[in-house]
Amino acid sequence: MNNTKEVLNKLILLMVRQAHHEQNKILAVRLKLVEKLVQHFPKLIKANLLGVGLILFTLCSTSAQAKLFKWVDDNGTTHFGETIPPEYANKDNVLLDEKGRVIKRNEKITEAERRAQEEEAVKKRVGDSAAAEQRRKDISLLNTYSSEQEIELARTRNLQQIEARTNSLQVMKKSAEANLKNFQAEAENKAKGRKAIPDSLQQDIMESQGRLDKINKDLAAAQEKSAALNTTYNETKKRFRELTSSVKK
Repeated sequence: MNNTKEVLNKLILLMVRQAHHEQNKILAVRLKLVEKLVQHFPKLIKANLLGVGLILFTLCSTSAQAKLFKWVDDNGTTHFGETIPPEYANKDNVLLDEKGRVIKRNEKITEAERRAQEEEAVKKRVGDSAAAEQRRKDISLLNTYSSEQEIELARTRNLQQIEARTNSLQVMKKSAEANLKNFQAEAENKAKGRKAIPDSLQQDIMESQGRLDKINKDLAAAQEKSAALNTTYNETKKRFRELTSSVKK
């Protein structure tokens, strides 16, 4: 048993020296765990030397593939570990390879940098949402129309409704203008004859002017709607052409 322990201690000493030489922090830490295991559980040494060697080999091979982080806590104490505590994740830390060499330095971010990162993340989410919405619209467009001719037919049908409304408003406008002109002429004649203009006539003039103003407002809205509809169908047709041409390619 003493011989086995002596051989094991020599192996541990040799590997600790190698770990120190290669600055392999992970290997050194895990070998210290083995030392403690030997000290506190001497009965385990009764296992054959081959089994112990396999354990050491596993520790070494595992540590060779691991990576190590180095960081300093708020008290100025340096720590090493395979993971960084959440409270130190945004502070200065260093990522080391299996030989203790620096792979990457993660600098502490400032408040301005943190805000910039958050804004960038928001922009990305908005961009992703916009892209998803565009995909939804594209699918709907391809499911609604099978050709550009169908788009033109839909444009024509919708414009015909607006044109019918516009024509009706034009007729109403002519009638309102005529009525207003008659009332205004009657008021002028009474004024020339130095007669008082009845309240009822003044009321007729006001109401006729109000109807004419409303008709002009409705006409302007119809014209704007017609222009917007044409713009929408032009964009729809253009997008349909882009989607179908890319599919053909």
